Amino acid sequence: MDQLIQITTVPIQYELKINNARLEYSRSRAELEIHKNDGGLSIKSRPVKLKLDSFQARNSVVPTTATSVKQSAQKGQQAAYSATAQLAQEGQLLLKADIGQDVIGQIMQQRTAQPTGEFELGFTPSAPVDISYEAPDLTINYEMDKLNFDLKVANGNFEFIPGNIEMSITQRPEVLIEYVGGPLYVPPSANPDYEPVDIRA
Repeated sequence: MDQLIQITTVPIQYELKINNARLEYSRSRAELEIHKNDGGLSIKSRPVKLKLDSFQARNSVVPTTATSVKQSAQKGQQAAYSATAQLAQEGQLLLKADIGQDVIGQIMQQRTAQPTGEFELGFTPSAPVDISYEAPDLTINYEMDKLNFDLKVANGNFEFIPGNIEMSITQRPEVLIEYVGGPLYVPPSANPDYEPVDIRA
């Protein structure tokens, strides 16, 4: 009897790609930056300053209102002290007077003997003018141009890349079942090559 079925097995196929570990070095570039600061010349000059303070001098000739009030108060106080002293002295004379003594005449004689006033030149300042000054000043400042250098040194970088294994399947496994026999006839007598079986044998 002939074989009717043929079974064929297709094995798996794959490829392996191996990448070894490696150490890579990347080098950076050195950079130099230059900045310039401009200098300059600056001159500062201050002229002489003269200060004249004539307040006290003017106040001694034409006093201000506050000064006039203060001077009048002082003169009034002084006049009160003088009048009190004079009245006390005259009262002592009256208390010690003898009979027949002309005390009133002595008092009137003392009053008329006192000076009534003094001539004062009121238009001449009694205080000097305050004079002050500041000396002149000259400042010269010169700055040269400046160059600033910023150097960035190149530093290399090391990078470790580990190894790996890549697997790719190129052929999947298969089982092929193939019928290799001839056609089957039902009933068997329908086969053109049918030969009846000799039952006598």
